[in-house]
Amino acid sequence: MQQRLALFDLDGTLVDRQAAFSDAVAALRLAYGFGPEAEAWLLTELADRANAADFARLREAFALEVPATQLWQEYVSHIAAAVTCRPQAFQGLARLRATGWTIGIVTNGAGDIQRAKLAATGLASLVDGVAVSGDLEIRKPDLRLFELAAIRCGVSLVGGGWMVGDNPAGDIGGGHQAGLRTIWLRGRTWPEGLPAANHVVDGVTDAITILLNETE
Repeated sequence: MQQRLALFDLDGTLVDRQAAFSDAVAALRLAYGFGPEAEAWLLTELADRANAADFARLREAFALEVPATQLWQEYVSHIAAAVTCRPQAFQGLARLRATGWTIGIVTNGAGDIQRAKLAATGLASLVDGVAVSGDLEIRKPDLRLFELAAIRCGVSLVGGGWMVGDNPAGDIGGGHQAGLRTIWLRGRTWPEGLPAANHVVDGVTDAITILLNETE
């Protein structure tokens, strides 16, 4: 019997990264009076991921006087202030914990910004372990990130478990390589040749329902 381990992706799965991203860029524009070119640069360059080095490039590209570290820290703060987790998802994770599940986060991204999201949404209080790609300079679907998440949850991947996420290659492909059963949140194009997920759902609350049914 598989252990009750559920690993979750963060952006696009538990939290709405895109809405928070747009709000954070708008807040920076207002705070520093960025013109349309700088705003467009941010929206393009940070669309998929963001880290401190991006703001050094922004500062150089537009000859800004404000330190890059300050821009990055303010961006992180704006993201944390804007990011949301649906109450149904939060409550679902709480139910998983109450029924004996171990919950981990496996996420790509910069460590400080991903932890800020977890703290701001309250998700940090519901998870047993977190593995962030930016801390190790490895990214999903690298098996090592899944192994680290399990270790930080106090378990081993040898006991099996589940991976839930919206990225076909990173979450589902990575979870499959880690020996986990998988639940895919449909939306992105499915790559040819990638093994199918065990379940396909519309949202994370549906995935949590599947896991809760596994408990019964």
